[in-house]
Amino acid sequence: MEVNFFKKASTMFSKTSNHWAIMIIATVVCFSGCFGTTSTVNFDLPNQEKDSTTQEKSTDKNNESSKDKKKKKMETATFGAGCFWCVEAVFQQLEGVEKVKSGYMGGSVENPTYKEVCGGTTGHAEVIQVEFDANVIGFDDLLQVFWKTHDPTTLNRQGADVGTQYRSAVFFHSESQKELAEMYKKKLNEAKAFPNPIVTEVTEASKFYVAEDYHQNYFNNNQGNPYCRAVIPPKLEKLKKVFGDKLKK
Repeated sequence: MEVNFFKKASTMFSKTSNHWAIMIIATVVCFSGCFGTTSTVNFDLPNQEKDSTTQEKSTDKNNESSKDKKKKKMETATFGAGCFWCVEAVFQQLEGVEKVKSGYMGGSVENPTYKEVCGGTTGHAEVIQVEFDANVIGFDDLLQVFWKTHDPTTLNRQGADVGTQYRSAVFFHSESQKELAEMYKKKLNEAKAFPNPIVTEVTEASKFYVAEDYHQNYFNNNQGNPYCRAVIPPKLEKLKKVFGDKLKK
């Protein structure tokens, strides 16, 4: 059963010589997710001082011929947001995302298996690792999708999936990724964009262990699976409604 409720919150930040005033307006919508009900939130993330890469990306969107000639700028991002079957299916839809791998990160055991990780004894989180062209889609865009497509307020849980392996996490690969993730988390908490505080872990990326082959491209390879039919399509439909302009054509 889908439950909708709305909560608006706004925060205005002062303007300085280096930063623009920012208005965050949040709308919270609860809907069904992996194995249960998760929360998603529609909001305008805090603006930041535009660097040359962001300016180039904006210019490219208005000049397709320039974008075609631009060299790719490949970067890596790693997110934990519950069951990696769902998270993989979501991020595969985004323009500029060239590869998504499901796997494990953040634990203490080498070469963990799915069974071991599900047992909750290795310390790993189920994650997806994304390779993306930063000249097409930025890390800030990926963060928007991340925040909006899972519940970042439930500790070690997503819906009915309970355990540290299902924790909400951003595993950063650079200082800039760390700063962005921490800033957005702080601003969203200050704006009370969610009914409860965000508990997302922001920690440095460690060794990534690719999950077993049968976990890769799971939704596309198992669309007849009852779980896939029941859970993933509704998430993708909501993704299309919110991020239609960021999806692959």
